[in-house]
Amino acid sequence: MPVLKAGSRPPWVGLEAAVWVEIAVGNVYNFPLYSPSLKSVMGLSQQQLTMLGVANDFGENFGLLPGVFCNKLPPWILLSIGAFSCFLGYGVLWLVVIQTVQSLPYWVLWLALCVATNSSAWFSAAVLVTNMRNFPLTRGTVAGILKGYGGISAAVYTEIYIAVLQNSSSQLLLFLTLGVPLVCFAVMYFVRPCTPAAGDDSAEHGHFLFVQVASVVLGIFLLTTTILTDVLNLSAPFSNIFVAIMVLLLMAPFAIPVKMTLYPANPKKPGTLDLPVGSSDRLIPGEGNSDKIEPLLTLSSSATQLENFHESDDASDIDTLLAEGEGAVKKKKRPRRGDDFKFREAFVKVDFWLLFLVYFFGSGSGITVLNNLAQIGIAQGVDDTTILLSLFSFCNFIGRLGGGAVSEYFVRSRKMPRTIWMMCTQVIMIIAYLLFASALSSGTLYTATALLGICYGAQFSIMISTASELFGLKNFGEIYNFMGIGNPLGAFLFSGLLAGYVYDKEAEKQEGLNLLTKSASCLGPNCFRLTFLVLAGTCSLGSVLGLILSIRIKPVYQMLYAVDSLRHPQDPGH
Repeated sequence: MPVLKAGSRPPWVGLEAAVWVEIAVGNVYNFPLYSPSLKSVMGLSQQQLTMLGVANDFGENFGLLPGVFCNKLPPWILLSIGAFSCFLGYGVLWLVVIQTVQSLPYWVLWLALCVATNSSAWFSAAVLVTNMRNFPLTRGTVAGILKGYGGISAAVYTEIYIAVLQNSSSQLLLFLTLGVPLVCFAVMYFVRPCTPAAGDDSAEHGHFLFVQVASVVLGIFLLTTTILTDVLNLSAPFSNIFVAIMVLLLMAPFAIPVKMTLYPANPKKPGTLDLPVGSSDRLIPGEGNSDKIEPLLTLSSSATQLENFHESDDASDIDTLLAEGEGAVKKKKRPRRGDDFKFREAFVKVDFWLLFLVYFFGSGSGITVLNNLAQIGIAQGVDDTTILLSLFSFCNFIGRLGGGAVSEYFVRSRKMPRTIWMMCTQVIMIIAYLLFASALSSGTLYTATALLGICYGAQFSIMISTASELFGLKNFGEIYNFMGIGNPLGAFLFSGLLAGYVYDKEAEKQEGLNLLTKSASCLGPNCFRLTFLVLAGTCSLGSVLGLILSIRIKPVYQMLYAVDSLRHPQDPGH
């Protein structure tokens, strides 16, 4: 496998460019905005529509190919493939909505939506894997920031949908067809492997804090302006000003590379490079410069940091080899948790499947609510579900950002496994589903949506960081993208087969329509009550599995971050 060599410049420009790519990744969250038009034009039942939601999630999370190629191809090629998929898939959907193409077979529509949203898998693989390797010391924070911007992108698109596109589904699909590829082409040059910071950068914590604060300000602004625009029915001049301010807030993270260019920090002396957790750097003497450092971006775990943890195992291995006698065939030592795993090696591990199941129950149940959020709101008496979608988007963003930051703090200060937080958020998700099922009032609906958005978002950033720590960064793209299959699998089981079926059956009782030829609407709490109760049960099981996984991997975290706690005794949140 060829090694993708790093550039010599700092990685911050690539991180800020990745923020814009992550906004583009959020094209998948627009399904609730244009799905009513698809349902009307194509005459779909709710179950058919929810199966399109499965296509939406399947395309987004089918990242095995991007995961494999992220170690073989430069990021700009991955971004180009994603841009082409976006153009092709959404282009077909746009032609369907404007009725230029009529009588399109359902399976072709399903496939087109898969191709369109699969662009997000290529985008995410390019920016996430690259930046996790560029910032190996703060992978939880980086994952939280990038996935956070991906989560808040739904509110960005909603702002554009209301203010610029005038609530037009056809114009939204045209924007996704042309606008998203253009954004990716504009920033792809900056997304590339770079040299990680050498040792401790005293300004790095401040830089990350600035990006996090800027993203929170953006999220609050988007939520506030969406509500104001919807409630007060503001005219075009105000809405256009809101969009302009939004673009400026999206540009805010670029202040960091500008500041670093104008006020460059003094470089550290040679020989002060600290080995990051879960990585091993190679010192390669340059011609005429014996202290030149070239870190390999296909990072593997540091044997030094796990030496004590594996001491007894190593002694056992030595005894075994001596017992085999002279001429015995020595088998290659298998990787241990914290080392770099090949995908097939991780695939047979219990921890791999426990993490997959915990993520499956959390994200799979959450995506079910997101795919049906418009219908859930209408069933409970909310005529305009735009605010509901914006609220979920904002809270999803807070969950992703907070999941990465909070787990990063506690893993360094307490050596607490990140999966503890996956367990805690799924307990809260149980409460949210019970609130949804009760359907007491519109206030209950908004409260449950906010709680679910936060907990659903946290699953992403925590799973990503945990997978990189247990199985290494070298083949992280393949492992992370396989974990992502839990999202569409949950959507297929809980949304396509359960929620859509229950909804249509209840609508049939209310309307007496033949669902094979008509589109029915369902009103009342019974439309989704059974679905919510089942989702609460799945998260109960996910919480139990999360506790088991956390107990299993606790010793790994204690040893994996032991060196880091000694290195920063006065800075547990580093």
